[in-house]
Amino acid sequence: MKKNGWILLLFLFLGLLAGALLANWLQEVPGLAFLTRALSVSWSPAADLSVVKFSMNIDIRLSLLSIIGAVVAIWLYRKM
Repeated sequence: MKKNGWILLLFLFLGLLAGALLANWLQEVPGLAFLTRALSVSWSPAADLSVVKFSMNIDIRLSLLSIIGAVVAIWLYRKM
């Protein structure tokens, strides 16, 4: 199988998603709070050019399990 950037991006997205879902499911377990605690990052670029008005909101919540999921996804991509 040919490796390319789109496949890596897909693997990263799926790894982050799997880690976030796992963190969400394990959120109730008190002993795993360090793995499920999420850090929120927000970015809101906007432009008003009198003719065109543009605004977008991006919110990212990263937990340690999400990062572990991304690392596993990169490892699987390299093994492919």
